[in-house]
Amino acid sequence: MENLTPAQAWRVMKDGNQRFVQGESIHPNQSSDQRASLVKGQTPHVVLFGCGDSRLAAEIIFDQGLGDMFVVRTAGHVLDEAVLGTIEFGPDVLDIPLIVVLGHSSCGAVGATLEALDKNTLPNGYVRTIVEKVMPSILAGRAEGITEYYDFVGRHVTETMHLMMDRSRIIAERVEAGTLAVVGLTYRLEDGQVEFLEVIGDIGEH
Repeated sequence: MENLTPAQAWRVMKDGNQRFVQGESIHPNQSSDQRASLVKGQTPHVVLFGCGDSRLAAEIIFDQGLGDMFVVRTAGHVLDEAVLGTIEFGPDVLDIPLIVVLGHSSCGAVGATLEALDKNTLPNGYVRTIVEKVMPSILAGRAEGITEYYDFVGRHVTETMHLMMDRSRIIAERVEAGTLAVVGLTYRLEDGQVEFLEVIGDIGEH
């Protein structure tokens, strides 16, 4: 899909998730012909930045196919310089009009961070780095009175969105120009439904 507006790209994503939830997925762009057509290049319509959890298979839950989504995933959708550079590649090189940040229920990274705060312990190895990066979101949420696990997931999504805007000149400038929007969503494992949290930029109706 070439030359979509942020609003049009959001509609594609929203409609795809609804098909998935209702058991009416059409599995687009998954043929051998589509595979062959992508050899010369790609024109995805969204950067999906989500958690690495195996239950969040991005193309499946949004009913998309080959070449549709530029997917970036880390545990707890935590950012570092390499990850942010990968996300920037979407709008800067591929002219992608939409970035989606996707959190989910039962997120292990959020749970580990809450446990670290409550029990004053940190996990071993590089998992500790993930907890350290999620920690500001949890602390901000507690300062705002959040107590529910799923609400902390959403708070971490919005924190990630704003951190991305603060640290990436490329993303911030394209949002300001109206050629890019950043949408925050949470995903319920129980029913497959994505829930809208926030948008930075213009996508029309949510």
